[in-house]
Amino acid sequence: MTTAPTPLQAITLDLDDTLWAVGPTLVGAEQVLGDWLAAHAPATASGLDADARAAIRRELLTESPGRAHDMSWLRREGLRRAMTRAGDDPRLADEAFEVFLEARQRVRFFDDVLPVLGRWAGRYRLVAVTNGNADVERVGLGRYFHASVNAHVFGSAKPDPRLFHEACRLAGVEPGATLHIGDDPLLDVVAARRAGLQAAWLRRPQFAHRHPADACGGHAPAPFEDLHALDAALVGR
Repeated sequence: MTTAPTPLQAITLDLDDTLWAVGPTLVGAEQVLGDWLAAHAPATASGLDADARAAIRRELLTESPGRAHDMSWLRREGLRRAMTRAGDDPRLADEAFEVFLEARQRVRFFDDVLPVLGRWAGRYRLVAVTNGNADVERVGLGRYFHASVNAHVFGSAKPDPRLFHEACRLAGVEPGATLHIGDDPLLDVVAARRAGLQAAWLRRPQFAHRHPADACGGHAPAPFEDLHALDAALVGR
């Protein structure tokens, strides 16, 4: 005899590569930042290629491993360090970061996102849980979400169970009555289950190559390909 799952009262959602493809978004934001740097910090722009950014990021993580969860700090301080080394004014780093962050919010939702979130918002409390620095208000989804938990604000990142517990607290719902949905079988599915939540794996077809079905050693459920399929599975729960 199997036990029926606890009726759902809340859904927590990952953002990047769950509600939109983050790759094109970041490419576009890097281009916007590069154009801004070329106009305002040309010496930095000429030397800040992908290898240089990666090297600076490694330096920052070595010096401040406790900030690994904070994508915004890493980006801002990376720009500040690059500007200092290039001889540009490092005070420009804050403005440069805001230029990047604004462009980073220009996402293109997957086709199923708006209709399904519209249905879910009327049935559940929705909370975003993300390790990135996308903002549900700035990307245009704020009307659907009750709250959000961002790693760089909270102070730690998934798979830390405290992020999931904070999302449940903000929703006013116990973990067992909360379903977490995300694209990463370890950071989203396994981590959420360890935190006491229900979990669903959303593996978009274009990202299937990243995580085979047995990516969690058999601990992940069968993946859903889109939100419509997941919504259909929730009907009646």
